[in-house]
Amino acid sequence: MTSVDRLDWDALEACLHQRGFAQTPPLLSPAECREIVQLYDEPGHWRSRVDMARHRFGSGEYQYFCYPLPPLVDRLRHAFYPHLATVANAWHAQLGMPRQFPADLESFLEECHAAGQTQPTPLVLRYGAGDYNCLHQDVYGELTFPLQVVILLSERGRDFTGGEFLLVENLPRAQSRGRAIALDQGQALIWPTRQRPAQGPRGHYRIAVRHGVSEILSGHRHTLGLIFHEAPGR
Repeated sequence: MTSVDRLDWDALEACLHQRGFAQTPPLLSPAECREIVQLYDEPGHWRSRVDMARHRFGSGEYQYFCYPLPPLVDRLRHAFYPHLATVANAWHAQLGMPRQFPADLESFLEECHAAGQTQPTPLVLRYGAGDYNCLHQDVYGELTFPLQVVILLSERGRDFTGGEFLLVENLPRAQSRGRAIALDQGQALIWPTRQRPAQGPRGHYRIAVRHGVSEILSGHRHTLGLIFHEAPGR
């Protein structure tokens, strides 16, 4: 695994502030990607499975990890959080939102657990030909972390075709702006969970953001999703 701490975070933060999303170089090797994909059919790693068509989320399926997380997934989640907390706190300050996030993931998870959000949210999504993901936001409870990460585990062009990541911004008093983003195997994309600030003539304003996945044309596509807030316990 490429060290998350050694990424060019000045450039990534600048991209997040300017464009609302950022792509890293490949972080995981093909072998590490396969290691995570192979977990999908091992029941002991998962707390729940979601059939997307059943819930009208699209077509395909995904599974949420249970605790303890696989070591590689846990390392990634802990490594990304402190860097993203810096951006999250800047965004909240720009939007006049008083909440600030702690510098380390464990402290934030303690806050989630105190609020009754105790279920882990990292997940793996599996799509086959014809599957897709409708535009949505990954919001589970009162506490929501403003950024999240997805890592492509499959090789585009070999394992699957189609399946671009879709990012749609609902601009105030204007038509929505959409982007289709193609990732390489092992590469991570960082984007807003719900909203981001943008600079206007009268200061910062909010842009609502949703995401999805375009139709898979052939093969199978797997991705790892890193969500930092927890889901309510049962």
